[in-house]
Amino acid sequence: MIEFQNVTRIYKNQVKALDNVTFRIIDGEFVFLIGESGAGKSTLIKMLLREEVPNHGTVLYNGENISKIRARRVAKHRQSLGVVFQDFRLLDDRTVFENISYALEIFGHPRKDIKKRVLETLEIVDLTRRAGSYPNQLSGGEKQRVSIARAIVNRPKLLIADEPTGNLDPETSWEIIRALRDVNHAGTTILMATHAKDIVDKMKKRVLELHSGVLVRDEEGGGYSV
Repeated sequence: MIEFQNVTRIYKNQVKALDNVTFRIIDGEFVFLIGESGAGKSTLIKMLLREEVPNHGTVLYNGENISKIRARRVAKHRQSLGVVFQDFRLLDDRTVFENISYALEIFGHPRKDIKKRVLETLEIVDLTRRAGSYPNQLSGGEKQRVSIARAIVNRPKLLIADEPTGNLDPETSWEIIRALRDVNHAGTTILMATHAKDIVDKMKKRVLELHSGVLVRDEEGGGYSV
């Protein structure tokens, strides 16, 4: 699914955002990406989205070197991924249903197929009753679950969650983690960047830890700290 082979990314100020990073994530895993601010987590995610390319090394996604794909294919590559951010990025003038369906409309899916997929996805994130609500009528946790639904409605093999609980209280954060766990159980690979120590410690999933661009730990069933 994902493979980084000796990946190094150096910015113009000569800072190494990633320094010889190597790891592999297989289909169906749930992996936490941790490290202090500036450790390289955002750069790693940008590599997967093809917003950045390495100075050295190779980034493979489903066996393809995504650093080498042509510019016109970048959009198609990103369609195969789902992304959830800390800020919900919902369209305020659209309902929950419309926010999710928009992700399908822009790629020209048939209307009948859109309705079926959106309803199925709303059920996964337990928001069927909120289909007609607008973002300003939702709680923070509900907004993030809409973001998750929008990210998975295209049925991506990989969901990247970048600090998805960063703006939420502890109880609501666990609500989001349960939703992500359900998505993972349905077969989607999850890569979640987070600073949430309690979540990482309790979930006991695989942990990738970056420090100053270096991958210092790759541990199955790990906690936030050794």
